[in-house]
Amino acid sequence: MVANVWKVVVAEGDSVEDGDTLVILESMKMEIPVVAEESGTVTQLKVAEGDVVQDGDLIAVIE
Repeated sequence: MVANVWKVVVAEGDSVEDGDTLVILESMKMEIPVVAEESGTVTQLKVAEGDVVQDGDLIAVIE
């Protein structure tokens, strides 16, 4: 599935909990939240608003 990054909710350095929304994707007029799979700190954000991503692309690194 191809989607556009509609909104980036977090920034590098932000602390997140398991289940927090990182970015919101838009595909076929549907909004799809991408959530953290673990708690930690966002050390790298690999996307920006307006980017196009596909299934399997890395969104962020959480340590």
